[in-house]
Amino acid sequence: MSASRPEILFPLFAGLETLAGVGPKTAKSLSGLSVEKPRDLLFTLPHALIDRRRIDTVQGARSGDVVTVEITVLRHLVPNRKGLPHRVFVQDQRTEFQIVFFRGASDWIEKQLPVGETLLVSGKVELYEAQIQIPHPDHILAVDRESELPHFEPVYPLTAGVTQKIMAKACADAIDKTPDFAEWIDPHLRSREGWPSFRTALLTAHNPLSIDEISPTSAAHQRLAYDEFFAHQLTLALARTSVKSKPGRASIGDGRLRAQVLKALAFKPTGAQGRAMDDIQADLASPERMNRLLMGDVGSGKTLVAFMALLIAVESGGQGVLMAPTEILARQHLADLKPLAEQAGVVLELLTGRDKGKERKAKLSALKRGDIQILVGTHAVFQEDVIFHDLRLAIVDEQHRFGVTQRMALADKGRFSDVLVMTATPIPRSLSLAQFGDMDVSILDEKPAGRMAIKTALSSTERIDDVVAHLRSAVDAGRQAYWVCPLVGESEVMDLVAAEERFKHLRAALGEGKVGLVHGQMASEEKDRTMAAFATGQLAVLVATTVIEVGVNVPNASIMVIERAEHFGLAQLHQLRGRVGRGSVASTCLLLYQAPLSETGRRRLELLRETEDGFRIAEEDLVMRGAGDLLGTAQSGVPKFRIADIETQSALMALAQNDARKFLLDDPKLKSERGQAVRVLLWLMEKDRAIRLITVG
Repeated sequence: MSASRPEILFPLFAGLETLAGVGPKTAKSLSGLSVEKPRDLLFTLPHALIDRRRIDTVQGARSGDVVTVEITVLRHLVPNRKGLPHRVFVQDQRTEFQIVFFRGASDWIEKQLPVGETLLVSGKVELYEAQIQIPHPDHILAVDRESELPHFEPVYPLTAGVTQKIMAKACADAIDKTPDFAEWIDPHLRSREGWPSFRTALLTAHNPLSIDEISPTSAAHQRLAYDEFFAHQLTLALARTSVKSKPGRASIGDGRLRAQVLKALAFKPTGAQGRAMDDIQADLASPERMNRLLMGDVGSGKTLVAFMALLIAVESGGQGVLMAPTEILARQHLADLKPLAEQAGVVLELLTGRDKGKERKAKLSALKRGDIQILVGTHAVFQEDVIFHDLRLAIVDEQHRFGVTQRMALADKGRFSDVLVMTATPIPRSLSLAQFGDMDVSILDEKPAGRMAIKTALSSTERIDDVVAHLRSAVDAGRQAYWVCPLVGESEVMDLVAAEERFKHLRAALGEGKVGLVHGQMASEEKDRTMAAFATGQLAVLVATTVIEVGVNVPNASIMVIERAEHFGLAQLHQLRGRVGRGSVASTCLLLYQAPLSETGRRRLELLRETEDGFRIAEEDLVMRGAGDLLGTAQSGVPKFRIADIETQSALMALAQNDARKFLLDDPKLKSERGQAVRVLLWLMEKDRAIRLITVG
């Protein structure tokens, strides 16, 4: 594919000053709406409509109503001193009212509204001392020019320095500059959905003739949203094809190591674990590179699935690496996997930034010789001197903490290594389609047998003394608890102050050596020391900021108190709750909130009390907070669409994904007639990455 934009699109990618009514100053102002070129205006749609249809009288109109009415001008009351308004008394078919001007020269006003003249006026009604007024009407025109006034006037989003008139004029000109593109949507799909052509959809969306036509469910809106989704899914599908086209290597195990581990387990894997293991086994046996996401709810048993995958790499005569984002999590994986590795007679080692000198050198030599078969590590495994004998599988845990480049750098440490990424954050289907559409996804949505249900309760912070008293008796009975401190704001320093205050309070209430504190500002050695003291039972209560959110496993900890729970995201609360309920004791999660709770705040916390299903919680969280908030916009990687809405149009996104994948199977080089049209779409939607991925030709 040529790496330059097709000429047909030049007018839409020209400067904004090429549009009617847009000079350098307005062009600069439009950047407040993220509009930098004519093309951006095509996808900046009106969000409301003003009804300008003519009525007989303003009688009965309410303050704020927009009316269009035929009037006869009766007289002018010209202000006799500065600061007073110019009033024009007019009569419609039934009543007399006033048109008021607070600015503007009186002679200009008299020229616009000559006494005795019959005219049409349109504007917003205001009631002043029971008098009906229209201050500064939007339109004044001769009755025979009524056809110039649209029945429904679109309302565009605005920014400082940009008026509705400027927006309407500039958008109309941008549409005029839009050619009739060849159709890129599958003809059967378009006919089934009843969608208009791209240009007709733009004209309808920008010039709606009814309230229905500005609705996201209208055919024009659906069509334009689909175009955005389709271009995005094509980009992901091209990235997927690109990964799969790179040479891979089949890893086929004989099953002996896995059989030993399964035999030693005290439980049978769940159906979901079995399906995920089968998916991964099939991927590894294929000569194409694996590019799979393993998504599992809290406590769904991802670690076992990951270990089984690593054993296939070892059974095939190679090595595997499991990389975690923090040392705490890496050590947790080591503790979980070491007994299983010993059961299978497999050498498993840990590599972190803490390994120094002779010990590190010895580990690196053993890794290079192939004596270490599975390595668990942190970012330390990226370093240049970490060389594997034969790395076949790289697994990245909590994948959102690592960039794609880091993921690929890890894979490149082996010859055509396969990559599996894991996340313990259940992601709603629509978001996983938007974020991970380039990957195959396996979902663990069942809990292993024997996992205890967690009782979730709500309590006001006013009852904190009762909570501490209950905690004291639980600690005396040998139980352990987490106490998560509130997010005080955007400031970690303020969060830390809150955590230290709570730590002092609990230490005074429960006893000097029973309470520990961990927070994000601590040196990792100190953090690990405190966590280890809690894990071995030396500490009864661990006061923490959210650093314990992922992966910490202390089976004896059966109480989780989350202070000011209303400040946390639902998915985050669900993750924190998942730190308890890991042993044989019944566990409790107490959500402390500050009264009064907002309606949404109460609904969110009650949902958590109702269910432990992370996927349901994530879906609800998405509806309540939106994609950006849910994942944290900075790290989320969620694409931004101008018209399409990930939260409400996931079915449309799924349709786009299926179409994009099928289309690329039929026409991988985009050479067909539709393929040529699709290339134009990718350029129009600024999918430069996709354009780079298509092989020239």
